[in-house]
Amino acid sequence: MSRPDTAPRPIRVLVVEDDPVAADAHALYVGRVPGFAVAGIAHSLGDASHFLKRTPVDLLLLDLFLPDGHGLQLLRSLRTAGHTADVIAVTSARDLTVVREGVSLGVVQYVLKPFTFATLRDRLTRYAEFRSVAGEASGQEEVDRAFAALRAPQPAALPKGLSQATLQSITEALRGAGDDGLSSGSAAGAVGISRITARRYLEHLVTTGRAARSPRYGQIGRPELRYHWQRRA
Repeated sequence: MSRPDTAPRPIRVLVVEDDPVAADAHALYVGRVPGFAVAGIAHSLGDASHFLKRTPVDLLLLDLFLPDGHGLQLLRSLRTAGHTADVIAVTSARDLTVVREGVSLGVVQYVLKPFTFATLRDRLTRYAEFRSVAGEASGQEEVDRAFAALRAPQPAALPKGLSQATLQSITEALRGAGDDGLSSGSAAGAVGISRITARRYLEHLVTTGRAARSPRYGQIGRPELRYHWQRRA
């Protein structure tokens, strides 16, 4: 009599995030991706260290800015203690020096805040693909494919009619506008597109949490909508 197939063990994830609302949202996202399970939530370096001493995990979803220290501080102590869990950094930090140090300590992916479920799902799916590779590679091409699954994520799908290149241009213009922000007209002029098209991109940034809008009232007429880059998730 054949033995019944057993389902593979899910990848156990510890969410390390100081903001309770964000932590719950990240845990909810992880739970929605097949093959992953939330092992727990920690809101500080201390909480994470205590949790890892008693509960094994495969992956940390690690915020780098925590109330009792930097996330890489936790990672350094884990490596010193012999922990081999992989890490996906979830952060608003864009300092490439920090990125390089994180890679040297075993950070396999970076997800910049704010992000959508589709973005995190893409990173987790690619991590699972990389993790599933086993055995001996037949040659350089197979090794390259294994790393490509991890290191070359595709951008999350944009709404129909929007392009990644134009979105990047609008994003750069908005980030460079400072506290004054941009109107759809000024964004259109900066990028070289129509005002209606610029507004579609700006509204997409608002929908995904990367920008905020507010009215600016003049002396007469309707208020002008201004868009501002969100510097912190």
